[in-house]
Amino acid sequence: MTAFPPPEIKQLLCQKIDELSPVFHRIADYLHQHPELSGKEENSSRLLQDILSDCDFTISPIIPEALPTAFHGVRGNGPVSIGFLAEYDALPKLGHGCGHNLIAAMSATAAIACGEILGEQATVHIFGCPAEETIGGKVFMSEAGAFKGLDAALICHPGDVTAIGGTSYATHPLRFTFIGKPAHVAEPDYHGINALDALVDFYQQLGVLQESFTEPYIIGKIITEGGSAPNIVPERAVMKTTIRALRTEYLEEVMLPRIKELAQRVSQAHGTELEMEHYEPLFKNLINDRQLSEYMKANFETLGLTVTEYPADEADGSTDVGNVSHDAPTIQPEIKIGEGISAHTHEFAAAAGSEYGKNMALLAAKAMAMTAADVVFGKGKQSKRSGE
Repeated sequence: MTAFPPPEIKQLLCQKIDELSPVFHRIADYLHQHPELSGKEENSSRLLQDILSDCDFTISPIIPEALPTAFHGVRGNGPVSIGFLAEYDALPKLGHGCGHNLIAAMSATAAIACGEILGEQATVHIFGCPAEETIGGKVFMSEAGAFKGLDAALICHPGDVTAIGGTSYATHPLRFTFIGKPAHVAEPDYHGINALDALVDFYQQLGVLQESFTEPYIIGKIITEGGSAPNIVPERAVMKTTIRALRTEYLEEVMLPRIKELAQRVSQAHGTELEMEHYEPLFKNLINDRQLSEYMKANFETLGLTVTEYPADEADGSTDVGNVSHDAPTIQPEIKIGEGISAHTHEFAAAAGSEYGKNMALLAAKAMAMTAADVVFGKGKQSKRSGE
């Protein structure tokens, strides 16, 4: 096995993707014109499964009780396992304001091309990944072991630059509910326990505790419930928080235990009861594989694209792709689909349906397939994963 694929392999992959352009546009356009919200992507998922089945992929469900719109497709029987991640949920009122219509089209088209060209050298997997915008479908797919054993997991996200590198924040949102005892504020024999006082005390002390954290973090917090009327001592007070760190281990082993211990201490001091609930699952930090990133950068440049390289510790959000990256070597580069656009906006949704955006995404599908070929022919020569 040579270190790099013969040039004709990449040429064949690119030619195949050009031939598959009608399939690419069918997926991208249908999803853009018929956006479906997280967990309700029945038609989007079915379209992808039908197209992949027609291209000789064997389709099976993944934890159908929890994620009925998730699926796993596989073609080929080679020794190297390549996975492509397809997302297809849309945003309320915005449609595909995060470009998931293009993500689905890129991953499906690249997977079909690789299945056709690399089927003897690789086993090509494609994963239909629902609900990225809400519960994080990949979190539960990861817990079910869906991504274990992959030599590479590939996904490309639309953006306003073509880029590699960077990371994402690990996040594990937490809700705090302080429960006291109601009473009329004018009652001469006061017997109430003010839950809001306890919550405000905790809110303030949490600000002090944050100063002790030594690694990059984000804590966002809002009070969602603080009483029913000003003449009634608040019986119940609720705060929702998003708690994030650049490393999953620091989040889970340092930050969250200290925050929970503080909440317990404050609650006891005020005589309230305390409930703590992770109202969303753990999204782990993204580990962009160094070797895969090098492959992807070279392939982007071969296709004439200018590539921005983000520092390994640069992050601006959280994604369930992070959970995949803790199971298998993973990359999530970006492909430019417009100028000066920001995700989760009407402008981004328009770019995701534009001819320019689709043309750029088709180039990214070629780069993904070429990167898969690099992995297939270079297995065993990969450097250590970034972050390790």
